[in-house]
Amino acid sequence: MSRHVAIVTDSTAYLPRVAIERHHITAVPLTVVLGDQALEEGTEISARSLAQALQKRRPVTTSRPSPATFAETYRKVAATGASGIVSLHLSSEFSGTYDAAVQAAKEAPVPVRVVDTGMVAMALGFCALAAAETAEAGGDMDDAVAAAEKRAAGTSAYFYVDTLDYLRRGGRIGAAQALLGSALAVKPLLQLADGRIELLEKVRTASKAIARLEEIAAERAGEGQVDIAVHHLAAAERAEALAQRLRERVAGLDELHVSEVGAVIGAHTGPGLLGVVVSPR
Repeated sequence: MSRHVAIVTDSTAYLPRVAIERHHITAVPLTVVLGDQALEEGTEISARSLAQALQKRRPVTTSRPSPATFAETYRKVAATGASGIVSLHLSSEFSGTYDAAVQAAKEAPVPVRVVDTGMVAMALGFCALAAAETAEAGGDMDDAVAAAEKRAAGTSAYFYVDTLDYLRRGGRIGAAQALLGSALAVKPLLQLADGRIELLEKVRTASKAIARLEEIAAERAGEGQVDIAVHHLAAAERAEALAQRLRERVAGLDELHVSEVGAVIGAHTGPGLLGVVVSPR
């Protein structure tokens, strides 16, 4: 077994399966509780099933992996010959996943560095890829952590939701902002800032909001080398159309990923989500 630095993340990174396999990244699943069923994200509940449940207003909640789950993951990864593990997770403002990983790291058979990236979705995924590429190039744990943190610092995430109601219900955005949006009958554009969801702009119609989302993403991408991810929930046509327009507009585009978010993020945003992650190299 070769000695190497291994990369662990969680299921909310929404990394393409091919990227996980190519870079040998381990993604620990979060749990979606649908009614009285606890289901693992990515294997036991699909985004489509979640969207249908939300549209029927069935109760949906989410929960972190347990410290025991992380401990078992770290043991398995160490058994592959890893000399150390860099464990990168979604913002601690959204979930207790980071805290569970920190608890498990104390008992791991090899050193584990747990990082709260302040990110989610492919904003987290790009951090994991940066860490994995650094480790593959011979970097140690410090190098991999530094690469992930640098990527996080330069990455921006913007998204459109049809309604703030799901975020309000999940406690992910202030109730006052949610009520304001409803009162004005606006379509909100949100951003990820300091690990939290913040209201960026209020736009009058869905079409204008999506056009503005495209404009913001293109401006943020600039002329340098950049990776982009377009996420959606139950809005595949919108996502593909937006991705195609960004391909045409962004001169320095390297990789562009289009994917449906999983159940954990979808439970808090609702159907109709359209998001863009801009991550300069």
